[in-house]
Amino acid sequence: MDNHLETEVKFYIEEMGPLRERLFKLGAIHQGRVFEKNLRLDTLDQKLLKQNALLRLRQADKATLTFKSKPPIEDTQFKTLTEYEVEVSGFESMKTILEALDFHPIQTYEKWRETFVMGDTLVLMDAMPYGNFLELEGTKAGILDLVEELGLDWNRRILLNYLAMFEILKKTLNLPFEDVTFSHFSGLQIDLTNFLPGFYPGDQARSSSFPVHDSRP
Repeated sequence: MDNHLETEVKFYIEEMGPLRERLFKLGAIHQGRVFEKNLRLDTLDQKLLKQNALLRLRQADKATLTFKSKPPIEDTQFKTLTEYEVEVSGFESMKTILEALDFHPIQTYEKWRETFVMGDTLVLMDAMPYGNFLELEGTKAGILDLVEELGLDWNRRILLNYLAMFEILKKTLNLPFEDVTFSHFSGLQIDLTNFLPGFYPGDQARSSSFPVHDSRP
């Protein structure tokens, strides 16, 4: 497997508690929960977005810089991207360097991420400002095995990233903001189940023309 290929799928999870208990019973290794602040950076004319590429600077328990782009071969069953990621010593210093190179913060997005490990699969429980999601990342075989163990419906997997999902919400609900932050969504009542059919494979092309970038996210 190419070490620079990231393979994953997401699932919407209404209640995280039962899923967390199931993971512990299966012997998953818990690696903690952290708050993430992410910046999507681009040129002012958004060249990366037009190329279906993503440059992300993240502050969590450490600062990381990530570049993602479309893989050589398109995958319709899994979300597969080419990914390069490095740890950096300082979030603000890296932001300053990128701005000097004409890459500017375009969008901020936040989440709480709880991480488990099951074999060679990362199990990521993400609390986004607009809903809760499970992200499985690893080999295709490992992901499929865990989907079965957790009793998830493969037909309800999501290949969109968090920003693409937000763009659908923003367009449909006429949301007046660009940043996906908990403060922006505070007080909003959004029934995400109304949007889920448009997130599933087969409906995504009809429901959104937005690039399928990752927000891991």
